[in-house]
Parts: sequence; C-alpha cells; structure tokens
Amino acid sequence: MTKRNTSPQSPIGADLYGEIFLAETIGEETPRRRIASFFPGLVVVAIAAAAATYLSEHYGMPVILAGLLIGLSLNFISSDDRVNPGLDLCSTNFLRWGIVLLGSQITVMQITDLGLLPFLALITIMALVIFSGLFAANMFGQNKYVGLLAGGATAICGASAALAIYAIIGRDRLEHHRFTFTLVGISLASALAMSIYPILAQQFHFTDRQAGFLMGAAIHDVAQSLGGGFSYSHGAGEVTTIVKLTRVTLLAPVVALIGLAVGQESGAKKGLLAHFKLPWFIVAFFAVVAVNSLIDVPALAKEYGLFASKGLLLLAVIATAMRSRLDALMSEGWRGLIPVFTATLVSFLASFFFAWRFI
Repeated sequence: MTKRNTSPQSPIGADLYGEIFLAETIGEETPRRRIASFFPGLVVVAIAAAAATYLSEHYGMPVILAGLLIGLSLNFISSDDRVNPGLDLCSTNFLRWGIVLLGSQITVMQITDLGLLPFLALITIMALVIFSGLFAANMFGQNKYVGLLAGGATAICGASAALAIYAIIGRDRLEHHRFTFTLVGISLASALAMSIYPILAQQFHFTDRQAGFLMGAAIHDVAQSLGGGFSYSHGAGEVTTIVKLTRVTLLAPVVALIGLAVGQESGAKKGLLAHFKLPWFIVAFFAVVAVNSLIDVPALAKEYGLFASKGLLLLAVIATAMRSRLDALMSEGWRGLIPVFTATLVSFLASFFFAWRFI
C-alpha cells in the first residue's frame, strides 16, 4: 500500500473528503480522459454532417457546400474550449485518413484507358490551371499558398484535392478562414460549371467523346463532373468517368510535388532528407492505389471505402469551417475568390480547346 504524503506542505490529515487529493490529480491526463475530450466536438460535427447529408439527398445541394455553410453558421461553437479537441481531430486526422481511403477507388489502369494524347492534354491543362491560380494570387497581392490551393484544387478534383493540399501547406502558412473561403469558391464554381458546360457543348455540337473530355477535364467535383457528362449523353458520361478518374488518380503525384515545392512548415525538421520526405498519408495513398491495382479488391470493400472516405472528408470540411473566423472570412471580399475563378476559367478554356481541336 502506497503511503500518502502527510507533510505540512500537503495536509492530508485535514482532507476529510478528498478535495486536496482531487485537486492534485485533476490536471493529470489519462488516456480515458483524452478520448473523452474529443466527444463534444465529434458530436457537434456529426450532427452538422447529418444535416448536410439530408440537404444533399432531399434538395440536390452538393454535400460539401452544404457542410461548409452549416459549419460556418455554427462558427460560434468554436469559442467553447470543450469542442476544440474534437474539431482538431476531424480537421487533421480524419482529413488524412479520408484521403488515404480515397485511393481505394483508383487504379493505375484508369490512366492507360484514357490514351496517350488525351492524357498529355490533361497534364497540360492541369499545369496551366495550377500556374493560373498562382498568377492570379500574385497579381492581386494574395498569399501564394492561396493561389496554389485554388489552382491545385481546380486542376485535380475540387474539395478533396483542396483538403489534401491544405494538409500539405498547413495552418501555420494558410489560415483556416482563407482555406474555407477558397473551398466555398471551388464548390460554387463546380456547381455552376455542371449547369453551364453541357449547354455550351451542345451549342458547339460536340461529339460524345469531345463533351465527355470537356466535362471530365474542366469540372472540379467528381459527382458534378459525372452529372454534367451523363446529362449530355450516356456515351459522354462514360468518357467523363475515365477522364475524371484519371485526374483523381493524379491527386497523389501532384500533391507530392506540391509538398516538395513548398517544403516543411516552420519549426519542422530541416535538411535535405526532411525536404524530400513525403507526408505519411500520401505514402499510404500510393500504397492503397498500388494494392487496388495489383489485386481484385471486392466491390463491397470499395463501396465501404468510398463511403468512409466521403464521410471523413465531410467531417473535416465541417470542422474546418467551424474553426474559421467569420470576421476574417468576410474581410476577404470578392478578391479572395479571384484565384479560384481565374483557375476555373483557364480550366474551361484549355479543356474546351483540346476537346475541340484534338479529341
């Protein structure tokens, strides 16, 4: 039996009800207490995610956009310290695991199915879009990371790519509200593109292959890209699926290159090896894609992998929106959307040109 301290500095003899002992141990963090600290934030984010899903299923609203708006409307919750551990868990760990599980939907063979010329055209479009985001941010005096985020997300696959790129850039170099504002712009631009691009393709009498390439190469979000393609025709939808999934397949290589370009966050380990070290979740993404390419993964596993990935990314978006400062978000003004809409315009023009002339 452990003998308790009865020195004058700790008058346990007078501690009839254990108040002093509790006061001494209340600050000790146990694993159980640490897990319990996540609960309030997780509950709030889960309720918001359920509301966003309901709006998406019943009113056709993009689920990511619904989650963003709900998260922003509940921004005041982050002032309560009890929810912050759960919000941080969602915006970091859940985000990274959501990206890893996204690899369960991708194989290397999807790139080979596209063909050499369309693949080279797609690479060219993506490069132009990324640099256009950087150029627009520089022209209007914004943080270069805003331009990189806007260009990269527009070039690859919208919100999922934005989350992956933001995980690389880090909150020390790009504030929550700037990321949230960019994500809102990407969601809006993608929704507009899904509505407008099929009409433009019809006006210019595009073939199914041309229209499918345009929808797959120029619309950001996967669901909206496929929606635009299949609204044109079933054949165009099939081409859109191949082109869009090829863009998603390139998520990990592009994010890895961005990680090498921007380097480590301030305070991270320096040196040549540290500079070329990829984040663990990008390495894990590559591993999942490799496994999915080498073996025949059951359809049920892929279905649950997609469900889990979408769910984790939605929770990450909502938590990030809740942690964003609304006053700083409103101060961005229309200039904050310029990199996103510039990248969107370049994506459309380049995709339209290649579809018209070479596809």
